Amino acid sequence: MSDTLAGSRPGVFTRLVRLDRVWAACVALVVAVVLVDPPQGGQTLVFLGESWLWTLPFVIGSSLLAAAIAATGIDRPLASVLSRRPVVAVVLAGGLGALSPFCSVSVVPVVAGLLAAGVPLAPVMAFWVGSPLIDPEMFLLTAGIIGLDFAVLRTLTAVLSGLAAGFLTLAMLRLPWVASPLRANLPFDRLGTIYDTCSGSCGGERLVKLAFWRDPARRAPFWSQARAIGLFMAKWLTLAFIVQSLLLAWVPADDAALLLGGGQWWTVPLAALIGVPTYLNGYAAVPVIDGLLKLGMEPGAAIAFLIGGEVTSLPTAMAVFAVVRGKVFALYLALGLGCAMAMGWATQAMLAAS
Repeated sequence: MSDTLAGSRPGVFTRLVRLDRVWAACVALVVAVVLVDPPQGGQTLVFLGESWLWTLPFVIGSSLLAAAIAATGIDRPLASVLSRRPVVAVVLAGGLGALSPFCSVSVVPVVAGLLAAGVPLAPVMAFWVGSPLIDPEMFLLTAGIIGLDFAVLRTLTAVLSGLAAGFLTLAMLRLPWVASPLRANLPFDRLGTIYDTCSGSCGGERLVKLAFWRDPARRAPFWSQARAIGLFMAKWLTLAFIVQSLLLAWVPADDAALLLGGGQWWTVPLAALIGVPTYLNGYAAVPVIDGLLKLGMEPGAAIAFLIGGEVTSLPTAMAVFAVVRGKVFALYLALGLGCAMAMGWATQAMLAAS
């Protein structure tokens, strides 16, 4: 029966048209892969499920945290304290990034929640760039497979990359788009204002109230905003995971990175650029990098490949683009690729001098 007949239930085409564009792109991409390459379609669905098993707790936690910070009213005091001590905030964020368990995609909802809570962009950028590059478990895995020297080198470059990104962002603090990094009309933008405009028990001055769940005027907006943030991040991360599965299947990282064994100056920037489409998460990258180093890949190129692949990979870039303004997105890409190249060249120079 036609979708246009009065009283009929909406058909498949009508439902797809009404579907959010990002969700529609996810469905269309999966259907296309299943039709063109059925085995890969099955692998993509399995990869999507496994990725969400890992990422879902971070999405739920960051959504609840962002909404709770606004509901309690501590968002403005928190932002004020961090703004008064920006250098300390950047250093702490860079150190915390090295201890956090987030990969490059799962860190995006956490970053969005921090920005929504009013945390300045400089410490967030330090955490953002440094967090996916290393954590204690990744350090032990790298030391066990490749060696302790490379694990220490990877940790050092990760921390330095996060700090460099944070302080370079701090130097641009007076720019208006740095002070307001989130895109307009996102669920995140409403977190503070929704409590500013509520009446009754919210209080005209929006005083800090840690037990916000006891106040119905704060509790209802909290659940509404947490749900909106979670659903927004879910659709973009789903699309990112689908693209990531296809990149892993169709752009073999080991074949691409075999170009990087010559030791010329251009191998480092080439490694950073190759890392963008040939994304590997930090754990999967370790045995690949180990094999490439044994085949002659330069350590500096390996560091640039790891940083470029983790920070500025296509799946991560898609999720970041959905959250922040265009200029902040460009800054993120520039800092990611810049840190990858700088750390790669620094590694090469250090090894040449030793």
